[in-house]
Amino acid sequence: MTVVRPFRAVRYDPGRVDLSRVIVPPYDVIAGDERATFFDRDPHNAIRFELTREVAAEATTDYAQIRECLDAWRESGVLIQDDEPAFYVMRQRFRAPDGRELARVGFFAELALAEYEERVVLPHENTLAGPKQDRLRLLRAARANLSSVFLLYEDRDELLAGALEAALDARVLGRASDDAGVEYTLAAVRDPEAVASIRGFLADRPVVIADGHHRYETALAYRRERGAGEGAPWDSTLAYFANLYAKGSLLLPIHRVVQKGASRTPAPDDAGWAARLPGWQLERVAIAAGGANVAELLDAHLAPRAGHPAFAADDGRGTLRVFWRDAPLGEELMVRILESEVLGGVFGLDERDIREGAVSFPKSAARAAEEVRTGGGEVALYLNPLDPDDVFRVTRAGERMPQKSTFFSPKVPTGLVFRVHE
Repeated sequence: MTVVRPFRAVRYDPGRVDLSRVIVPPYDVIAGDERATFFDRDPHNAIRFELTREVAAEATTDYAQIRECLDAWRESGVLIQDDEPAFYVMRQRFRAPDGRELARVGFFAELALAEYEERVVLPHENTLAGPKQDRLRLLRAARANLSSVFLLYEDRDELLAGALEAALDARVLGRASDDAGVEYTLAAVRDPEAVASIRGFLADRPVVIADGHHRYETALAYRRERGAGEGAPWDSTLAYFANLYAKGSLLLPIHRVVQKGASRTPAPDDAGWAARLPGWQLERVAIAAGGANVAELLDAHLAPRAGHPAFAADDGRGTLRVFWRDAPLGEELMVRILESEVLGGVFGLDERDIREGAVSFPKSAARAAEEVRTGGGEVALYLNPLDPDDVFRVTRAGERMPQKSTFFSPKVPTGLVFRVHE
């Protein structure tokens, strides 16, 4: 049973700050050389609740400065706390890579924690110990949830859409935009009937973690540390919920680039590919200089083969090789096939090699193409995105997907709402 509750958010007073200048991407997508930009953008930028200014400082900090900052900003009125609990609706208007204009509507809520074994909150990938230790130090110091877990629910008929959209028409609390051009609108849902419908709908469904596995597992560890107790503030965490089947939901593939010198076998020519991938068909397509048209070629030659084993390879020498098999994927995942038959069978890489950096994971075809032409990449391997059904089917079966299987876009920013424990 997924238990969600309205909560009294702590949030920026839009009369005191420009929300566009204080929101930031999730901590794990901010590059080390980008930190200073956010720290310098505004003295109240929310990066101060996520990261140290210098990467090297993370190893020794106890994050005490975060709680001090939180208290100071609340005392000064830069941060305010709502008098009444609410669900907080967030709409994100954005442009997809193919040029479509989309809008994803979801909501922030307080989520009652559940261990994975309870099959209420379902993970889709594995986590690393280092980030969880870092986030646990932060949570201990802050005694607040300053960034949210991003969760997906299944609502094929969009039964919750009406209540969420109504709030955007009636109770707007703030607006913002980010460096990627995403436009945000934040609103509150306090109507008892709407609150009850949201709570009742989710109570009957499990939810899947899209982003924030480390944050969720950190919240579980903190609860164990503090001691379980229903109603205790650490028995819940801050979460953002979105319907994976809504028109504005966007699943993008995460591509793979085999790094130069990392593979145990050299990048193959046509004969080598044929020898190492028996049973696969091949189409060769010319790529424009610099890889400028890779995305268009993938739309024309790889996307139509969605639902079948298919991928494309690009060694930066002017040819896109598109491989496929005729038999449908069925319940298999292409990322698993790629990991075993291509990264393993063609390049001789195992899970440890991948984990230790033999493969990079660009989130766009353009970045992958650039990496094999001007960076450290030897061969780019392009994929079609997963289907929403794949996500729920795999997680409900208790399975995990390979590392970096899909990219849920856009990310959920830090800075629109916070949840304090007291």
